[in-house]
Amino acid sequence: MEAVAELKGRIFNIQKYSIYDGDGIRTLVFFKGCNIRCPWCANPEGLVKNFQVMFSRDKCIDCGECVNICPVGIHKNIDGKHIVDRGIDCIGCRQCENICTKNALDILGKDVTVSELMDIIMQDYDFYISSGGGVTIGGGEMSLQTDFAVALFTECKKMMINTAVETQGTTSLANYQKLQPVTDTFLFDLKQISSEQHKSLFGIGNESVLRNLEWLVDSGAKVIVRMPLVRGYNDSYDSITGAINYICRLAKRGNIQRIDFLPYHQLGKMKYERLGMEYPILNDPSYSAEELHRLEQFLAQFDFDIRLVRH
Repeated sequence: MEAVAELKGRIFNIQKYSIYDGDGIRTLVFFKGCNIRCPWCANPEGLVKNFQVMFSRDKCIDCGECVNICPVGIHKNIDGKHIVDRGIDCIGCRQCENICTKNALDILGKDVTVSELMDIIMQDYDFYISSGGGVTIGGGEMSLQTDFAVALFTECKKMMINTAVETQGTTSLANYQKLQPVTDTFLFDLKQISSEQHKSLFGIGNESVLRNLEWLVDSGAKVIVRMPLVRGYNDSYDSITGAINYICRLAKRGNIQRIDFLPYHQLGKMKYERLGMEYPILNDPSYSAEELHRLEQFLAQFDFDIRLVRH
């Protein structure tokens, strides 16, 4: 029991009072690391498992304190200007973050034990109980740290806390078989119904995604299918109707509660710059209010619970 409580996972954020990621009021835990690269990803800090330096140039006063204290030399002063050397791996010591008086530096990635996370989760226990909420794990791709997730959810279930995961379904079926007994809801991404186009986007076909989704449905799991919608990537008539028709057929076999369409937004764009990363989408494929209204009217023709989620 003690060994489970001390099992460690790597996260990059904890968001309290979330209302978009499962029922009720929830604590959302973001796991670090992902095995695919979506051009529209809003959480670039979740793509790699290693520690990262997020640098806000607009806050920096080039004082040089981080340069002096960094044990591996990531921070440098070139011609009086502070830069982050992205060719050097951050070790996550957080000395630079702690010494920066202008909050220009954030170290992304923190190793936590199950018991440490449970202490944080339990701070809002009354909210979960009163609202029907609980804990949701996202990322990154949470199933890359399945054993840690299962250990955490096992402790949550002991306290009768509702559990949910956000996953894009591309990892081993064995991961979902481990998660299923301790997970109340799977928020399952279906990014592209065409395997050929899925491979073009992510480097792999969608066969494993469909296999994992079908296994979860057949196992009796509660599933909400999430479909990101990005202009020019997966919003064609064939992509949308093909996915909906597939889900409607699959729903006859088990408990698919609904489909949530998630229109593209640029809320994570600034984080790419602060991580020294190039934003993958050059133009802005956002939808106008009128386009979203027309889409809602189009989705209403299907005999299924389909929602357009606007943040």
